[in-house]
Amino acid sequence: MSMIDRMTKMIQSGFTLLELVLGIAVMSVVLLLMTGALFPQAEKSTDPWFQVRSAELAQSLMNEILARRYDENSLVIGNLRCGETGASACITQTQLDNCASTEEGSDRVTWDDVDDFNCLNVSGDSVLANIEGDVVDAYAQFNVQVSVNYNNTFSTPVSSVSPAKLITITVTPPRGPDVVYSSFKANY
Repeated sequence: MSMIDRMTKMIQSGFTLLELVLGIAVMSVVLLLMTGALFPQAEKSTDPWFQVRSAELAQSLMNEILARRYDENSLVIGNLRCGETGASACITQTQLDNCASTEEGSDRVTWDDVDDFNCLNVSGDSVLANIEGDVVDAYAQFNVQVSVNYNNTFSTPVSSVSPAKLITITVTPPRGPDVVYSSFKANY
């Protein structure tokens, strides 16, 4: 083969229009499949952030609740627990089931026992009402629900007077499933 034949063949080698269109079509299908697989993963990458925020929010509220007395009828002075001899009876489950309002009103600053938090349903910025600054904005779209119920699981030997109260906090982040946190408060 002569040099001119080789040069002519090299000049004529390349892609045809059909090959280019087919290559573009294959590339677009591949890119479509890749982006379809990557975009859901990018959205899920924020889930751990919401889980951490919900844990922080629940722990903050749980600390606030557990710092309160066991029952409205537990005496602060004299250290008498409700249900003991010389003290008033403990609040009943029927009274807890009534979610009308607490005896202290709607201001959480005046709530003095765990029962006052029963049926609390607030958005995240209301849960952090005592904190100022940018932190409140991070929780603005979270929702928090609290329930308080008697639970006989730990009634003995922790307290022979009355069963423990199960405090359940359900945090609903802006995206993702509800996250539930629980703790017990014994009558001590």
